[in-house]
Amino acid sequence: MRRRNRKFRIHPKYVYIALALICFILVVLSFKFSDSFSSVKTGIGNIVTPMQKGINTIGSYLSDKMEYFTSKGDLIAENEALKKKIDELSYDNKILAGENSNLENYRELFKLDRKYPEYPKVAATVVSRDGNNWFHVFTIDKGTADGVDVDMNVISGNGLVGIISEAGEHYAKVRAIIDDKSNVSAMFEKSGETCMVKGNMESIFNGYIDVEMISNSAKIKDGDEVVTSHVSDKYLQGISVGYISDIKEDEATMTKTAHLTPVVSFDQLETVLVITQLKDSSEVKDMSKYD
Repeated sequence: MRRRNRKFRIHPKYVYIALALICFILVVLSFKFSDSFSSVKTGIGNIVTPMQKGINTIGSYLSDKMEYFTSKGDLIAENEALKKKIDELSYDNKILAGENSNLENYRELFKLDRKYPEYPKVAATVVSRDGNNWFHVFTIDKGTADGVDVDMNVISGNGLVGIISEAGEHYAKVRAIIDDKSNVSAMFEKSGETCMVKGNMESIFNGYIDVEMISNSAKIKDGDEVVTSHVSDKYLQGISVGYISDIKEDEATMTKTAHLTPVVSFDQLETVLVITQLKDSSEVKDMSKYD
């Protein structure tokens, strides 16, 4: 049988102890025989110093890199925090802008309410609209539960918007004066001459609607204000409708026609006032078919 060769092994513990003793002896000898070991120290110093310099250079480089990556990480975290803060501020700014817009709308409604103090009113918000960008037929968030009913007048901006055409318990639909189906008995505020304001969805794209049935003898001029008439069976008297321009004579009907620029921006309606008083039309005998 072959005998296995056993390798001679020294436990690492004993190696550490031996090295520690050697180091200790060398330290003692270097202190006791400093002169004798000066040449050895010098030689070792000549070897160690360049190594130490290289180690220091590498250490400084690694330290700089660690500081760079740490700073970069801090900057990234700070940048993310700033982005989040900017998003929060942008959101808050949008909320404030919306609140300011609502505040401005309510200020306008307050002014309008004071302009017609004789009529009771309820404020409402526009929640939807039919068709195109113009608010010719739209829905508000107030209904019969709030005292709103069919044929009640609706105002906003500086005057007449339209009339309630449908009312539910918590909503109502408004037909604006610009709608093709709208006809408003009106009169000139200064002269009292009557006329008919007819909705026209084609004309409103040019900023006006039509005025018809103006007496040939009416003393009117461009810029005159038109208000709702006393002979209307649905519209309350004296509400501003708009201002006329482009007055022309219609030889076929022996009357005059004109364009009317409404006092309401029908592409930007957000809030309105509903006048909760119906027109008493018991004494109105003329022109009821037009309203």
